[in-house]
Amino acid sequence: MAAAAAAEGAAVAALRSVLQRVQQVAERAGRPAESVRVVGVSKTKPVSLIQQVYDAGHRVFGENYVQEILEKAPQLPSDIQWHFIGHLQSNKAKSLVAGVPNLFMVQTVDDVKLANFLDRAVASIGRKPLKVLVQVNTSGEESKSGVDPSGCVALAKHVKLSCPNLEFSGLMTIGMLDYSSTPENFRTLAQCRAEVCKALGMEEDLCELSMGMSGDFEQAIEMGSTNVRVGSTIFGPREYKKKE
Repeated sequence: MAAAAAAEGAAVAALRSVLQRVQQVAERAGRPAESVRVVGVSKTKPVSLIQQVYDAGHRVFGENYVQEILEKAPQLPSDIQWHFIGHLQSNKAKSLVAGVPNLFMVQTVDDVKLANFLDRAVASIGRKPLKVLVQVNTSGEESKSGVDPSGCVALAKHVKLSCPNLEFSGLMTIGMLDYSSTPENFRTLAQCRAEVCKALGMEEDLCELSMGMSGDFEQAIEMGSTNVRVGSTIFGPREYKKKE
């Protein structure tokens, strides 16, 4: 019990530190801190720990797995803005949308099929349009999901023009774990945004960028990110169940 309480206290302190760092780097970049959304990535973390961070005032959380968000969301306050940030299979789109009424955004739309399934799922339950980001594979790694940068305009157009129950809100990338090469990934996403906004006649300020995680979120903010996905820096290392 004492260890759990210590972890929860540490998470709140870590959240405050992250928010302070976000404010400092945003100000250095000439942007208001409010222009950066900190998504607390609570993958593998217990509901009690998320509740503690919520009680400290944070409202934006992200999950990577459909089953995990479906289990956690009903146990937590309904004013949480949930972001789905993992790879989403088309056949799970409906259960995600139906099971999480306060789903705020899906950041990982990577093909037309998934966009269509999400669009139909939102229509079937009659909720307001769902914000989505188009995921772009900026590193060219086969292990990562996302549309090739050359296809980002076509997919964004499809969401914007052919999915009335989705709200195209911007672009997302995971980037490489080798942080020395990450700026190139971030530059690629910013370039994609310029191309998408030109094609859609959209102001760049209205097109979000989700890039940057625990190891590089400050650099991402400097390069224009409006969503940073911070997990282990707030919540500590992920806890995966050991296989029997």
